[in-house]
Amino acid sequence: MIDMERIILHSDINHCYAQIEEMKNPHLRHIPMAVGGFEEKRHGIILAKNDLAKTFHIKTGESLREAYAKCPQLTIIHPHYEEYLYYTEQIKDVYRQFSDRVESFGLDEAWMDVSESSRLYGDGVSIARMIQKKVLQQFGITISIGVSFNKIFAKLGSDMVKHMGLVEITKANYKQMVWPLPVSELLYIGRSTASKLEACGIYTIGELASLPSGFMSEHFGKVGEILHTFANGWDETPVAKTTEQAPIKSIGNAITAVKDIVSFEEAKLIYYVLTESVASRLRESGLKGNVIHLSLRNTNLISFTRQKTITQPTNLCEEIMPVVLDLLKKHYDFQIPLRTIGVSISGLRKDDGYIQMNLFTSEKQREKQLVLEETMDAIRNKFGFEKIQRCSMKLDQKLTDFDPKHDHIIHPVSFF
Repeated sequence: MIDMERIILHSDINHCYAQIEEMKNPHLRHIPMAVGGFEEKRHGIILAKNDLAKTFHIKTGESLREAYAKCPQLTIIHPHYEEYLYYTEQIKDVYRQFSDRVESFGLDEAWMDVSESSRLYGDGVSIARMIQKKVLQQFGITISIGVSFNKIFAKLGSDMVKHMGLVEITKANYKQMVWPLPVSELLYIGRSTASKLEACGIYTIGELASLPSGFMSEHFGKVGEILHTFANGWDETPVAKTTEQAPIKSIGNAITAVKDIVSFEEAKLIYYVLTESVASRLRESGLKGNVIHLSLRNTNLISFTRQKTITQPTNLCEEIMPVVLDLLKKHYDFQIPLRTIGVSISGLRKDDGYIQMNLFTSEKQREKQLVLEETMDAIRNKFGFEKIQRCSMKLDQKLTDFDPKHDHIIHPVSFF
């Protein structure tokens, strides 16, 4: 029996939030418009922009002030996350008409395995065209689709051409189409990893693919080995079935502050709000974790992350915060102010109630802290986030006047 080659599609809703706003209010298609936060609070960056805004070189991630400087007549629409969740699910329901294997990758992206569907609807390109046509007819929204024999190259294809783009990467053409591209185009190669690869003389995906076996794992660990697999087109990761829910890999929150964060003390105030939220969400999910990640982005829009693994998995703010502050103190000097900061917890496992005894930790004190934090959760859930706060939050209410648990619900999804 000959194994049938997989047909994987990856769809990407072009400038998703902006297109949904245009769908709701068609007149927005005729003016420069972007979806962003509140200027007075600056939570507070450009999240998506339409085609007319793009002609003014408006960039996703820049502040509203920077965007207005480029285009004073820019219309800012505040985000409506619940509606984005609703409409993107409606669009994914179109995908599900063609396959029972539709795996979301964030709100606006999804993989589809249409290998079996090809017997009914034709090859991958034909199916992709049908999906694009249906979505455009039903919602007036354009999507780009990549077609390939694995998930990585399918996603790469969807990124190549926007506005109803359709790119097929096959086993016959991937060396010509993929290998000349910069390594930074490959999924999960960010600025830092790309710089390290370039320092080794590796500039293209083809050069990465051609490395001798073991080089990437030796220099970059397990992730390096995975990236080498991606570059060679060897990824065999299945597309999850629609009924399968991907396990949670991490829980976190981030915020773009109302003003530039110029000191450790200012960052500390915000991190208390964020970390309380993350700890609360861990407890609600019945999870705890032992890898604490810090994410920082400065006013030059340069981002980096740091992390630390702790011995005892936790879901308590009072145990997470010392690690957060230690990472911050060791790795950032505030010579350049920060704009966005975040914290997340990975290495997750089920909180089964059992705790490994520790000679250096008072379990009685830990139990008291758990009761205290759960009580705070209950009060906030019933009466509102602002009804119980630390006294330190009053030191700079402009910085701490936000509810990360309920106001920031859209997070990227990890492939791993």
